[in-house]
Amino acid sequence: MDPVIFYTRNQCGLCEEAKITLKLLQGELNFEILEKDIEESDDLTERFGLMIPVVELDGEILQYGQIDYFTLSKRLHEKTR
Repeated sequence: MDPVIFYTRNQCGLCEEAKITLKLLQGELNFEILEKDIEESDDLTERFGLMIPVVELDGEILQYGQIDYFTLSKRLHEKTR
């Protein structure tokens, strides 16, 4: 399975919560998390500025904004079959 890309930025409460959710799911599904700070790239800031946190796998955004365990778990299970 490709790494799950987690777009984030500093001082982002939703990002901290999403990271905890991702770590829980990582324990279940054994995937790599590639964290990218959008503030290190103008392109990423422009693309995801209002959406973060964003969880992406294989070029598909699985969930963004309010990341919840149930929805993300379902999407990841669909992608890993």
